[in-house]
Amino acid sequence: MKNLFSILLIFVFSCAVYGQEEATENEGQSRESAAMDATATQWSFQLAYQSMPDYHADLINGVPRSPGLDNYVQLRVVAPIPMKSLTILPRLTFRHYENTATGKSGLGNTELFALIIPKFSDWGTGRAGIGPLATMPGNPDVSKEEWGYGIAAAIVNNSGQWFYGLLFTQSFRAVDPNALAPGTSDVNPLGIAPFLNYRFGKTGMYLGTADMVALYDWDSGGFYLPIGARFGKVWVFETSSLNVYGEYRTSAIYKDWNGSAIQNSYRVNVSYTIPVGKK
Repeated sequence: MKNLFSILLIFVFSCAVYGQEEATENEGQSRESAAMDATATQWSFQLAYQSMPDYHADLINGVPRSPGLDNYVQLRVVAPIPMKSLTILPRLTFRHYENTATGKSGLGNTELFALIIPKFSDWGTGRAGIGPLATMPGNPDVSKEEWGYGIAAAIVNNSGQWFYGLLFTQSFRAVDPNALAPGTSDVNPLGIAPFLNYRFGKTGMYLGTADMVALYDWDSGGFYLPIGARFGKVWVFETSSLNVYGEYRTSAIYKDWNGSAIQNSYRVNVSYTIPVGKK
């Protein structure tokens, strides 16, 4: 497992040798907005801590709903590959989870996503892209012990002080179909993540939605929608930016969802970004 992580890290960082190291502004988009934009052509180093101390304990078919994990630390690195006709944004995400109830902890499913943004779908104030998504097995005590594959797509736009967009993810489990439970498939839930941020003038401060990933289960038809708010501040330097925020999240729709449903969740995040010029 350690060798796999090392190979992936080397791959992501070495990809950037094809991109120019010259810092630049994204045409039509402010540096403050770009610092919050996961689709901007920039190096990104994100460190986050998420605490999930409370879960809903209502009944599902007469049985109390199972709680989820208690917290995790997330490290996410984006290494851009800007080219003449398109930009590729490989994004590698590690998470270390803890379950204080059982005393177990470990690495979750590692995610590698490469967003591909053609030149024609980048209109300066925003852009749209799509790309492959892969997930690798994690510690079975806190995650799925299986491979996954799929696609993800994003569309974002900046208008004045507003920054908004959508992210879609759909993955499939790389498992033996014969090992699946009756009435289920290898299709993971569809993920839909809308976001909306408003920046307060030139203060660098902003208010927006939390990390709200709505989930639709193709097998059961269940739907889960978290809701929450984020407050943060962006510092823009000569060749880089720093984005620090805190957020609160809870569950808005979860009655037909068979999985865990967060009642109270808190996150603190620090992201350091370095804009990169295109060839």
